[in-house]
Amino acid sequence: MTDTHVMLYQAEWCPYCARVRRVLTDLLLDYKIVNVPEDPSQRKPLAEISGTTGIPSMINGDVKIAGDDDAIIAYLRKKYG
Repeated sequence: MTDTHVMLYQAEWCPYCARVRRVLTDLLLDYKIVNVPEDPSQRKPLAEISGTTGIPSMINGDVKIAGDDDAIIAYLRKKYG
């Protein structure tokens, strides 16, 4: 496992989040998960951090990618792949 500072804001029922988790696992990365409520109106903490309530959203140090699984996966593969 490679230690990272990746925080993934996600939900277990979200297929886009599952794609990101799969890549994190495939790359053998250690990361933290923050499960968010299903109702976007209850995701105020996420909106304050990332600027949106969309998931999946990822923070890795100064890098923030919100609501875009393709962009998160591309970033992870470029940085850690």
